[in-house]
Amino acid sequence: MKKTVLTIAGSDPTGGAGLQMDLKVFKHFGLHGMAVPSALTVQSTEGVDYAEEVGENLLMSQLEHLLSDIRPDAVKTGMLYTPEAVGVVAKMIKQHSLENLVIDPVAVSSSGKSLTEAGTLDAVREKLLPLARVITPNIYEASLFTGESMETGADVEDAARILKDMGPEAVIITGGHLKERTVDLYYDGTEFQRLEGDEIEGEFHGTGCAFSAAVAAGLALGDAPLEAARRAKSFVEGAIKRAIRPGKGMGLLDV
Repeated sequence: MKKTVLTIAGSDPTGGAGLQMDLKVFKHFGLHGMAVPSALTVQSTEGVDYAEEVGENLLMSQLEHLLSDIRPDAVKTGMLYTPEAVGVVAKMIKQHSLENLVIDPVAVSSSGKSLTEAGTLDAVREKLLPLARVITPNIYEASLFTGESMETGADVEDAARILKDMGPEAVIITGGHLKERTVDLYYDGTEFQRLEGDEIEGEFHGTGCAFSAAVAAGLALGDAPLEAARRAKSFVEGAIKRAIRPGKGMGLLDV
């Protein structure tokens, strides 16, 4: 039977990020993708103009009806715009004892637009991180959660330790750089692993969404977190190298 993965995320009309990107990634890995929108956005390849949450009751109803019928093999969360949305998702995860939860704690768009209301990241920290198998913050998001300055490699390691203590099985901090290499830091409480890849010039939309979706896909297929992270790193690097530019702004990954 084909494995299933659920994304709970914002909608991106460009198809380059959000739940639209997640579904494409799941299909690439041979999985059946399901999606519950948590927010709607007005955006293009040039940036996000506006975002609005899906109401708490509608979000709850979507999840209740879906999860009473289909139990996903993995779940990924992306943009959760309000503390109430975080509470709904945490409640459903616990109520249905869902496993292989990947949290991509989206805070700011690639163009710099805030994608959360006040208090949302605190809610994620308190309610969702303890339920997660893997979390995938970028450097900026990791700094928001931990208060670390993230100026050196040691800062990133300290942030990974702090995030691990918040409850997830594994932490992957993305977006680091070493000379002409990109470096994502993996930490599961025992040792650090550095996932290196080629640095590719240009601005690209949706890399974090694609990476976390690929991690969730790997977990659904039975990968251990580190194996899923390595596979996701390679997948995203290839998708960036094949990126297309249908609009006036950032490139869109070809998945």
